[in-house]
Amino acid sequence: MRLTAIALTCAASLAHSEDWRPLKGDDIGAALTDRVLQYDGAWQDFRASGRTLYNAGRDSWGTWTVRGDQYCRQWPPSADWACYDVGLSADGHRIRFRGAGSDVTIGTFRD
Repeated sequence: MRLTAIALTCAASLAHSEDWRPLKGDDIGAALTDRVLQYDGAWQDFRASGRTLYNAGRDSWGTWTVRGDQYCRQWPPSADWACYDVGLSADGHRIRFRGAGSDVTIGTFRD
């Protein structure tokens, strides 16, 4: 049990210690617009129109935008927006969304 906890802690540390370049303002929009990210068991399509399609077994449509230096998204029926800092991996193949607290999501660009 203890070795499993240590292994998980090390894996999490490696994911967070990778070199990420913070993206700001227009760079966030340029990185995401008309791109698809693959997550564990899901994918997301960021349309230039500001619509976004998320699929984890079924389609879910939302809205996305850039506000200041953050990516922001909203999923109906909620009217609430959630915003995230964005980083680009050193190899340019992954995006990291960092929200409040320990809320971190990493997606890989589809070709």
